[in-house]
Amino acid sequence: MFLPLAFLKFWYFESVINLFGFFASLNKAFFQLFSLWLLIKTFFKPLKNEYRQGLVGFSIVMGMIIKSMFIFVDLLLLVALLAFEIVVIISFLVFPVATFLILFY
Repeated sequence: MFLPLAFLKFWYFESVINLFGFFASLNKAFFQLFSLWLLIKTFFKPLKNEYRQGLVGFSIVMGMIIKSMFIFVDLLLLVALLAFEIVVIISFLVFPVATFLILFY
């Protein structure tokens, strides 16, 4: 008698919390793997810590150019990952309702 309520509690409460926990872990691994914060923090430092006279300015500019490209790609990948997570969560929440409605169409 309480099986439908137990299913709804499991599907819309417990599973969603676990799904958010999984996505939080996935995002944490993404940030560690692609080191976005480190690229932003060291944006104005010379590339490869090159401090020889005459190469400091060039090394800083080259580092900014290369790090800009990496930051842009990292942000694109982050947006794609977040969009994928949103699609998965919405699909997960709609799935029981969609399967129930398919029975009547």
